Amino acid sequence: MTTRTEQGARHARLNELIADIRIAMLTTATADGSLRSRPMATQRAEADGGLWFFTRAEAAKAEEIRANPRVNVSYAEPRENRYVSVSGTAALVRDRRMIEELWDQLYRAWFPRGLEDPDLALLRSTSSGPSTGTLPPARWRRSPGS
Repeated sequence: MTTRTEQGARHARLNELIADIRIAMLTTATADGSLRSRPMATQRAEADGGLWFFTRAEAAKAEEIRANPRVNVSYAEPRENRYVSVSGTAALVRDRRMIEELWDQLYRAWFPRGLEDPDLALLRSTSSGPSTGTLPPARWRRSPGS
């Protein structure tokens, strides 16, 4: 059983590893069980392992999450050999205060109506157990004969 202290330490390590990685890959399951991944800009990583992303409320990923909230969020920083995979659940969030807090005018490229876009929403992924790690450069050397 994981204690709160151990869980807090894992979430702190997760946040440390992803702090400068802006784009994650969010994986959801489609109705037929196929896995579908897409890049997502992380808006915030919280101390409890929560990860926030903007989305359209009617997007396919939102529909997939409503049907099956189990997701995976992965991050990679190959130059530093940092790779992070976070399994958990996600939910669509329509909290206006949080949307305003996380909003940046840069997002008008995806949401031209800005904060007035009725389809603007957030996804919050909650970690059920981050798997984090770094690989030493020697692991990437080619094996003999390859």
